[in-house]
Amino acid sequence: MDSRPESSQPVMYVFCLCAQWCGTCHEYQPLFNQLAAQLPQARFSWVDVETHDDLLGNLDIENFPALLIADAQGQPRFAGTVLPHAETLQRMCQAALNGDFAVLTDADWLDVTPGLMALAA
Repeated sequence: MDSRPESSQPVMYVFCLCAQWCGTCHEYQPLFNQLAAQLPQARFSWVDVETHDDLLGNLDIENFPALLIADAQGQPRFAGTVLPHAETLQRMCQAALNGDFAVLTDADWLDVTPGLMALAA
C-alpha cells in the first residue's frame, strides 16, 4: 500500500512483471518491497502477467523478473529482464532518478506503459 499523501506525485514508477508460479519472483518480491519502502518518491507495483495479461498487448514476457521503469510523465525509461538482486534494482532506480535512461522507442513497451500507469494510479 502506498503511504504517500494523495497530493504527492511519484517522480518514477517501477513495475515488476512476474508470474504467480515463478519461484524466482517469490524470492525477489520482499527485496522489491524493501526498496519501495526506501524510495518513497517512487511508486512500485508488482504486476502478475497472468492476472493482467489484458494490459500486455503484444508484449511477450519470457524471462522473469522483468522490469519497467517509467518517469513521472509515464514515459518508459527502462524495460527488460533483470537479475533479482536488490543492489541491481537500487542502482537502476538511482540511474533512472538521475535521468540516465533515454525514453524507450520499443513499440510493445510503449503500448503497455499507459495501462500499467493506470494500474498504479
